[in-house]
Amino acid sequence: MLRRRIQWLTILLTCALGWMTSTASAQDKPVDVSVTVRADEPGPTINPNIYGQFAEHLGAGIYEGVWVGEDSDIPNTNGYRNDVIAALRDLKVPVVRWPGGCFADEYHWRDGIGPREKRPVKVNTHWGGVPETNAFGTHEFMTFAEMIGAKVYISGNVGSGTVQEMADWLEYLTSDTVSTLANERRKNGREKPWDVHFFGIGNETWGCGGNMRPEYYADLFRQYATYIKTPPGKRPKIIASGGHDDGTRWVEVLTTQVERDLDGISHHYYTIPSGVWEKKGNSTGFGEDEWISTLKNTMRIDEFIKNNVAILDKNDPEGKIGFYVDEWGTWYDPEPGREPGFLYQQNTLRDALVAAINLNIFHHHARRVHMTNIAQMVNVLQAMILTDGPRMALTPTYHVFHMYRPFQGATFLPTDDSTPRYTHGDVSVPAVSVSAARDSEGKIQLALANLDPNREAVVRTNLRGAQAKSASGRLLTAKQMDARNTVDEPENVKPTTLSAKRDGNAVVVKLPPKSVAVVQLQ
Repeated sequence: MLRRRIQWLTILLTCALGWMTSTASAQDKPVDVSVTVRADEPGPTINPNIYGQFAEHLGAGIYEGVWVGEDSDIPNTNGYRNDVIAALRDLKVPVVRWPGGCFADEYHWRDGIGPREKRPVKVNTHWGGVPETNAFGTHEFMTFAEMIGAKVYISGNVGSGTVQEMADWLEYLTSDTVSTLANERRKNGREKPWDVHFFGIGNETWGCGGNMRPEYYADLFRQYATYIKTPPGKRPKIIASGGHDDGTRWVEVLTTQVERDLDGISHHYYTIPSGVWEKKGNSTGFGEDEWISTLKNTMRIDEFIKNNVAILDKNDPEGKIGFYVDEWGTWYDPEPGREPGFLYQQNTLRDALVAAINLNIFHHHARRVHMTNIAQMVNVLQAMILTDGPRMALTPTYHVFHMYRPFQGATFLPTDDSTPRYTHGDVSVPAVSVSAARDSEGKIQLALANLDPNREAVVRTNLRGAQAKSASGRLLTAKQMDARNTVDEPENVKPTTLSAKRDGNAVVVKLPPKSVAVVQLQ
């Protein structure tokens, strides 16, 4: 009897070990992904402004992040910190949205012009209740944009401002006459008028911008837009404050009740791991549950864009109105020990994957998505750059934007993808995110993101209508899911060279787990 029990236990143990071995083997086995780039079916141009940035008067986003003042010990040029300016210039930032955000609808532009020592000090009621010195105003922002080579997207104050105030601001900025406002600009140090490329009439008018109904705002938009007057050929594109998350009503109302002056409609969506605003999740120290939930939630933007674009196509079949996702990115719980209203959060490899997924989605919607603005540029939410006094660190998100630079102004190329699913628990997403384009030099750029944190992906890419004579790329990955850069260790996560091999007319790329790659085919 004892011998028989031992035999049965041996059999059961052998089976269990075999099952565990086979399961581990399956988990370790690379996944095979097939991609066909339809180079013979070029699509729309990927607007460079899809890579836009957002800078709000919030926490250390402006003060310390960009502006330190001429008397600062931090190396600067006329008050702008040199390291941040150089990093943003290298990123080829196409456009910056300013001054908000919620801050915009309490911002009165006259507070930010003239001698700085005479500018009024206000309270930033939205973000921490701290003093707003107005040291960084219209002239400082417009100079900043020129320094980094970016266009400007100004958010006008509808919530607490007036039509006259907004009209005067545009005249002050753009007039080449001898009007009192133009001469005031000259007196304040700017002889030549500026170009204002985009002007937003209000921000989040459904919430912090006035708690309005879309029908009421549509009438306000018509009124305010009437008084957006600039010299001939200098009129900015006018952007309406739109909806957020899964909403479509704002697009429906605006496209049926506004007959003119509407160049674009904004939309906001923030990715949070939990899907619950009150308890979002942490920026570091998370597990695989939060990893996959974050990636799944960020993919929802694809559905939101599709639903709103369907309405645009119905009501604007000529395609004149763009869809502007002018706030997007990750939003986590406040970090312990920091002012919650400053929205400072660490930026990890997970954020890099979020950035790649979103950019790939925006590429696929390039016909209607004319601009997006990640929130935010420095020291706030999913930032490009984090600073601490005189020191600076480039985030994993920065590196993704840097790797994706060839897609700015490129021609979108559709792809046929065959990818397995990455599943953890009861959540499942495609294992690999893909987009492709032909850049201005005629080279095909392939963007790949392996969402699986455990398994390598072997991506075999075939070109239809083109041939690849060579392939080279850059790769971003790390060992830990929450790997990050700090001012003490600024190069923990940085791009490396990626090798790709040709196999006939195909290109084979091996993507490590949890990685982002951009491969150049020529």
